[in-house]
Amino acid sequence: MIADLLLVLHLLGAVLWVGGMFFALAVLRPSIAVVPGPARLDLHRQVFRRFFMVIWHVMPVMLATGFAMVFVFYGGFRSVPWNVQVMALLGLLMSAIFVWLYFGPWAMLRRGDDPASVDRIRRLVQVNLVLGLIVIVVAALNY
Repeated sequence: MIADLLLVLHLLGAVLWVGGMFFALAVLRPSIAVVPGPARLDLHRQVFRRFFMVIWHVMPVMLATGFAMVFVFYGGFRSVPWNVQVMALLGLLMSAIFVWLYFGPWAMLRRGDDPASVDRIRRLVQVNLVLGLIVIVVAALNY
């Protein structure tokens, strides 16, 4: 029962994080092009503020549930298949990229009208989206 709850929370977190990044890049970003420049920057701020708040809640839950499943139910990384080890590594990398994005380009965008920060955020979100999609593929290889 606990293992199922951990897995459900972990998977819901993945759906929110990876799905949110896909939506932002594939749907929202092209749609924002019709918004005039100054309003576009304000819209980016609002979207990023809300999405990043979601990730600040989702990311720790995913890390906690992932490591709990590894250590509580499998006895550590020596007992899990290679793909679980890859998922953990990429999950930590994605988390580090998000923290860097949050305290770097996002902090700069919040402090001023730096349109270049939007592009830096987009590139880092693209990297995390690719990593997240790789994690999904790697996770599916065990089933």
